[in-house]
Amino acid sequence: MKFLEYTPFDSLNMFLDKLNLGDCTIRGNLEAFSCKHTGIDRRLSISLEHDILDYLGKSSDSDPSSPVEHLSCRSSRKTLIYLVLTLSHMYPDFDFSAVRAHLFFNEEEWESFRQMTDTYLSEASRQWAAANEGVSLLDSMTNAIDEVIKIRESDIYSYSPDPDGDPFLEKGVIWSVNFFFYNRKLKRVVSFRCSCTSKISLDDFLTAALSDGEEEDALVDMDI
Repeated sequence: MKFLEYTPFDSLNMFLDKLNLGDCTIRGNLEAFSCKHTGIDRRLSISLEHDILDYLGKSSDSDPSSPVEHLSCRSSRKTLIYLVLTLSHMYPDFDFSAVRAHLFFNEEEWESFRQMTDTYLSEASRQWAAANEGVSLLDSMTNAIDEVIKIRESDIYSYSPDPDGDPFLEKGVIWSVNFFFYNRKLKRVVSFRCSCTSKISLDDFLTAALSDGEEEDALVDMDI
């Protein structure tokens, strides 16, 4: 996978980077990736494929109704591998398992993305419209994503892992959303990740961390 720079995303990413909403902060960005494999991607792709096939072989013997059974279709495996490779590039320090990641990917319609914007980014949308002559944030995001990947030709997925396997969670995060748009013809993936962080929770965490540090300094200064 190769990161692709697209100017249609620049103004949106600048706006969504540390957007101050009073008691909380929004952080979001749009990124585009080519599905063309690098050397590392090729090796990881082969490893992921083997893991899926191995799991399918074991699950077919013990549980014919396994939730990954449809991955016996090569095109489905290929899609999953591209999505996992995208996650791996976004979060290089996190080890994603294709079989496990599959459980948290959901196919979505564009309506789901619109509802997400209405639900989580309503205040951000008002600020964007005020700064952009009344143009809605959703329309701006739609136009930018469509220019890069052609929405009507793309499959849309959301990613919602459980807390134990969530690389998106940080201290003070109230919510996080993750959408992926995959165009098979263009062999391109666009990701949108966004989270909301409570300033109060973050301040409490920093205060606690500072207190811990002061205690450690005091212990160091004590005569033993």
